[in-house]
Amino acid sequence: MSENIRVTESPKHFMVLDAISRGVEDSGKIARVTKVSKAEVEMILNDLAVQKLIVTEQKKGLFGKKIQARITDTGSRLLSFKKQELEEKSRHLESMYTSRDRRGVESFMDDNRAWIPMMIFSGIMSAMVFASMMSFMGMAMNPAEAAMAGDAANADAQGAADTQSAANDNGVASDAGADISTEESSGIDTGGGDFGGDFEF
Repeated sequence: MSENIRVTESPKHFMVLDAISRGVEDSGKIARVTKVSKAEVEMILNDLAVQKLIVTEQKKGLFGKKIQARITDTGSRLLSFKKQELEEKSRHLESMYTSRDRRGVESFMDDNRAWIPMMIFSGIMSAMVFASMMSFMGMAMNPAEAAMAGDAANADAQGAADTQSAANDNGVASDAGADISTEESSGIDTGGGDFGGDFEF
């Protein structure tokens, strides 16, 4: 085990554990999704295996040996406990941000800044909320936060684009629905007429 590492206090260990819990088993892929170097991921996998939070095995790949990992029940319980703890912290932070408690947000950042990439990676905190919070504080993101926020924002944008494209594929024009609901809410009797594609935009 790495010198002086306490897994329960290391955000990177939890990010790797979370990636494994989502079925990312290969050390190279874990490094890509967590933005942690492959060498560090392999060291973390060793730490997690020593703590019996994961089980690892070496497999021969095309380009040499690959370490593959899967999470144990103990690892799942620890990860779940940590996520609950971080969710509470995130709610507290967001309520301070909403009430514009600058000093409270500053104090939270001082105490918990290292956990922000894990919170964004796990979806506990929205990348957009974090970015606007940093802007409110006049603070710059560090490289790990920027990498996580950028990835999460891209995923959010991709999800929104997919949703919009699915709506358009169904032949539903996005503002047609708005026109119908406006007509209904204004109390105009539409008489159950046929809306079959004769909209004028």
